[in-house]
Amino acid sequence: MGKKIQFVEQLRLCLAVLVAKSVTLIVRSLRLGAASVLPGFIASRIEPHLLQLLTQQVKNGVILVAGTNGKTTTSLFLREILQRKGYRVAHNSTGANLENGLIAALMESTDLLGKLDVDYAILEVDENILPRVLAVIQPRLILCLNLFRDQLDRYGEVDTISKRWQRAIATLPPKTIIVANADDPTICYLGQQLSQQQVLFFGLNEPQHYLEQIPHAVDSIYCPRCGHALNYKGIYLSHMGEYNCRSCGFTRSEPILNSRHWPQILIGLYNKYNTLAAATAAMGLGIDEATIRETIPSFQPAFGRAEKLQIHGKQVRILLSKNPVGINETIRVVTQSTDKTTLLVLNDRTPDGTDVSWIWDVDTEKLVERGGTLVVSGDRVYDMALRLRYSAKSEDLSHLNLIVEEDLRQAITTALEHTPDNETLHILPTYSAMLEVREVLTGRKIL
Repeated sequence: MGKKIQFVEQLRLCLAVLVAKSVTLIVRSLRLGAASVLPGFIASRIEPHLLQLLTQQVKNGVILVAGTNGKTTTSLFLREILQRKGYRVAHNSTGANLENGLIAALMESTDLLGKLDVDYAILEVDENILPRVLAVIQPRLILCLNLFRDQLDRYGEVDTISKRWQRAIATLPPKTIIVANADDPTICYLGQQLSQQQVLFFGLNEPQHYLEQIPHAVDSIYCPRCGHALNYKGIYLSHMGEYNCRSCGFTRSEPILNSRHWPQILIGLYNKYNTLAAATAAMGLGIDEATIRETIPSFQPAFGRAEKLQIHGKQVRILLSKNPVGINETIRVVTQSTDKTTLLVLNDRTPDGTDVSWIWDVDTEKLVERGGTLVVSGDRVYDMALRLRYSAKSEDLSHLNLIVEEDLRQAITTALEHTPDNETLHILPTYSAMLEVREVLTGRKIL
């Protein structure tokens, strides 16, 4: 009976892989997208245990990367480090981070019999499904980046998610490595409560980057242990910084790396966090520091994450801006540059979250105060235009050229026309908008 069951499981596995690879070939041949989700959806209907069956074959273990912001960039950097050491790595590089996307990415590396011959699998995981994934996968390492408000219509507050994370992670075996953000109080507290697993912390030690004031998009400035307001020595972004609780004594854990001694992979302070997160994870896996440092200069960003393109002889930089913290940081990058043309694209589709009230937590005042040309487009173009108009501190807008354009293609054309040859056009889109922008600019779909 046992052999018969194994035969049936193997037959289902082979059928699932064959169908998935056929779907992938058809979708890509017809240029309908990257086939990063649909093959996984179909295959999992044929073999419901496919995710578990595939990850069990990974030789050195599965690495899960979870958090609200920075998953794709951090995962890609960690993959580059491991590949530089000669390891074979499976990775959901398109950012499709729900179960079907994980399955589709793993099947990319299998043969027709469903055999997965890789050393590591790096899987970027949506923060809401991490507990579900941990129910079927025992990872070698989990990288916990941060937790911010993101798509409240779907996920709820950060405390709810962190408690679910902690319950799921606490059941893992002691050999599991947890890499946690010391500067995020919620994530830091989670790491401190894990008594069985090895926990490595990363964070910044650079007071020169403290914000002058607490931003609008602050999420969790209260102690996760006792609920009292945290005492901040300084804040880097949102609620992330150096802190302690004067009521119960909870304090930030010390990062294992000194951030002052590390360059970052891309522009923006948030990418310094991504650099340190991947570097800490790599060291936890036994990778030498020299290899990690050698990888930084050659690193290329994932699509839409500080990605640079040249369009009609002009420089374009796409800065994914999908929630208050993310867009505040991209605004910081834009306002610190000398470039004066910015395109903001706001959508409210399923990948973005249908609730766009978060734009009122964004520090758009800095963009408006700076002036220049602001072009606005997207499904919720008038919501963003209204937010920008209310960001003005006076009725005098002579320093600002605000252009509202419903049609995205025309908005991109207009923004390019207003961008001088010696400057860069910064595009700040939400997730689905980023995919549309790239298709218009490059003529190719991503998902």
